Amino acid sequence: MKSEQVLSELKRRFPNESEYHQAVQEVLESIEDVYNQHPEFEKANLIERLCIPDRIFSFRITWVDDKGNTHTNMGYRVQHCNAIGPYKGGLRLHASVNLSILKFLAFEQTFKNSLTTLPMGGGKGGSDFSPKGKSNAEIMRFCQAFMTELWRHIGPDTDVPAGDIGVGGREVGYLFGMYKKLAREFTGTFTGKGLTFGGSLIRPEATGYGNVYFLLEMLKTKNIDIKGKKCLVSGSGNVAQYTCEKLIELGAIPVSLSDSNGYIYDPEGITTEKLEYVKELKELYRGRISEYAETYGCKYVPNARPWSEKGDIALPSATQNEINGEDAKKLVENGIFAVSEGANMPSTPEAIEAFQQAKILYAPGKAANAGGVSVSGLEMTQNSERLSWAAEEVDNKLKWIMQNIHENCVKYGTEADGYVNYVKGANIAGFMKVAKAVMAQGII
Repeated sequence: MKSEQVLSELKRRFPNESEYHQAVQEVLESIEDVYNQHPEFEKANLIERLCIPDRIFSFRITWVDDKGNTHTNMGYRVQHCNAIGPYKGGLRLHASVNLSILKFLAFEQTFKNSLTTLPMGGGKGGSDFSPKGKSNAEIMRFCQAFMTELWRHIGPDTDVPAGDIGVGGREVGYLFGMYKKLAREFTGTFTGKGLTFGGSLIRPEATGYGNVYFLLEMLKTKNIDIKGKKCLVSGSGNVAQYTCEKLIELGAIPVSLSDSNGYIYDPEGITTEKLEYVKELKELYRGRISEYAETYGCKYVPNARPWSEKGDIALPSATQNEINGEDAKKLVENGIFAVSEGANMPSTPEAIEAFQQAKILYAPGKAANAGGVSVSGLEMTQNSERLSWAAEEVDNKLKWIMQNIHENCVKYGTEADGYVNYVKGANIAGFMKVAKAVMAQGII
């Protein structure tokens, strides 16, 4: 396999899908040497089979707003690969959603899920509908309309969706309720459900907590204590909130948060009390992060992200490609020695190159943010057993999974000079498990 040729052919067949091309390129470049050590992979054209999704569903969604006006949106589900388990991945509701983004997310999800040690394949879905500014009733009607199409393509042993950007507990509840009615079954078809109807303790916290657990493992390799370290966090949704919560618990000092309008920088640190304000602001009032600056009298920068500020550790937790090459260089110049990704692919290829050239600790999202889908997998297990585990048990399993992912990244990513290339390690570890499963199941 020559990665340039494979990528060139994908671009010819699927033009104008830049995010998808970017995700594939990153993996191909990491696995090329290992792949070429297995001639049986090339004979079976394995790489093309793993790059192209098994199937894609797209459909129109029609819903009615509170004023009686009719709206249409597009809905999608990308079922990428089920070689090691049912398709598993979130649903994203955001105006930016398109097939390129969902294909990149489903591709990444396949290898991320492989890393978790749990039997889950990769998928992703969503719609270009945005919940922002919509009433609860409008969101409910949209979710119900969305599910009238999606329900026939999912199931507990087929495809198990969850939340993502724009899809939290409220949306999962509406989606699951409609699925249950249409399918006439109560099964673990969704994860991220409420605790009263099959959800798992620690699931809301899992992505943020898991990212910090992975960060701790990286810091151990350098004998660095996280206590007292200033942390730049982007985003202000679920992932960012629980990243901050765990950082505070461990004695670190989160100093920034952001949303689509700008970022706040609080040099005194975001405390437990301030974080509770953010949770209420975002979850209850759907407010903007600028209100934090007004309340606590700190710096607010509109239409920007916090990567020009000084700190020790960066935890991008908002969205894809939020750190570009210039941002990465600025972070390194300002003293950042570790970057652990809570979001999916938040760093551009130029940013990743800058981090690795500087030899700082850098963890890609498919490894560092796998905690969310890991606890989703644990929720599936609990649903299958008709049991609910204690929070401590789930949290301990999450810690073990993140430690295991880190070990595999070190195993496959340690270079001759001792530097751990976590991108390479995560990609090879995730790829090899899926590749061997595909080969074992024949050409289908």
